[in-house]
Amino acid sequence: MQNKRWFLVILLVCALAFGSIAAAQGAVELSLWYHGAGNEVERAILIQIIDDFNASQSNWTVTLEEFPQLSYNESIVAAALAGNLPDIIDVDGPVMPNWAWSGYMAPLNLPEGALDGFLPGAIGMWDGQVYSVGLWDAAVAMFARRSVLEANGIRIPTLEEPWTLEEFDGALETLQATGEFEFAFDPGMAWTGEWYPYAFSPFLQSFGGDLIDRETYLTAEGVLNGPEAVAFGEWWQSLFERGLAPGTSQEGADRETGFLDGRYALQWNGNWAALPALEAFGDDMLFLPAPDFGNGGVIGAASWQFGVSASSPNQEGANAFIAHAIQPQYLAAFSDGIGLIPATREAAAMTENYAEGGPLEVFFGLSEAQALIRPPTPGYIVMALVFERAMADIANGADVQTALDTAVDEIDADIEANGGYGFGG
Repeated sequence: MQNKRWFLVILLVCALAFGSIAAAQGAVELSLWYHGAGNEVERAILIQIIDDFNASQSNWTVTLEEFPQLSYNESIVAAALAGNLPDIIDVDGPVMPNWAWSGYMAPLNLPEGALDGFLPGAIGMWDGQVYSVGLWDAAVAMFARRSVLEANGIRIPTLEEPWTLEEFDGALETLQATGEFEFAFDPGMAWTGEWYPYAFSPFLQSFGGDLIDRETYLTAEGVLNGPEAVAFGEWWQSLFERGLAPGTSQEGADRETGFLDGRYALQWNGNWAALPALEAFGDDMLFLPAPDFGNGGVIGAASWQFGVSASSPNQEGANAFIAHAIQPQYLAAFSDGIGLIPATREAAAMTENYAEGGPLEVFFGLSEAQALIRPPTPGYIVMALVFERAMADIANGADVQTALDTAVDEIDADIEANGGYGFGG
């Protein structure tokens, strides 16, 4: 009898052990590639989301692989060519259409209503379908000091009544003439790469131009080199000719500290830089809407987002993770941790800075009212590089019409070489 009891105990132990092994084997591993290696705050929040997801169910286990941002996109392209993409892809919003068109990504399959209330810039659309969603967005504003504007008789603009071109240009001339500032305006020329199309194409769009004809997405002719675009280019060039703004030789350190040190009167900058400015100037600090150069004030939209690999055999699990990650408490945690805009108003209400009456609430309003996503086309990757070069050339004195015509030729040639990137049938 005693031997029988021991035998039953051994069977029970073995059953539990095999059950645990079976359960562990049943949890399918999901790989997630992430662009922010070295960003400890952001990483810690992402790890918490992963741990919470893994603990919330037994079907999938997410594992994280980190890459430096500068090499991340190249790593994704190489993995796609090798047939080795992760299940969950971290993707920069304006890059997503190219990856979707290239077959790297699948449309998302989230629960109905999961994206209700999200800022438009946080939802990645391509070809009529949602391919990615962001846990935050970013917005740019005109950084200014109330005391500086009032001392020089310059009107403080609002979203309802932003500065006109004449007002803004006159304000720059007035501020430069005081002799108190090295430059009246810092657009951020030291920040190259994606900053140029993100920060400067809204000026072009406010003039009435654009990077591409958004009705067809098949040509930049007439929108990047038409009369409105040329007017923008001439004004842009004049900023540097008149000594109102630092040019392409601006040092990164000057970009970081010039406004805080009082050497720049106004600065075009993002909400990620707002807290240091508030710490420096307190109630004197203003975050103002983009000027209206004739066609409404415009700022950029869309930041990093999550999507699902088209080649993943575990798309159900990848979508389940994304649905978990976009819960309001996580959107709020990222905002509190890294200072960016929560993707929903519900999440904003849970944050320290973006809740009603919070010091950065204004940026949520700017994003709602003025944000325009960069052109959602696979050709944007080339378009962005071409626009950056044209803006730098014009700032350095190139003929405006010639520089813009050259940019149009390059963009149109790329579109033609790629069969229209899926547009026009």
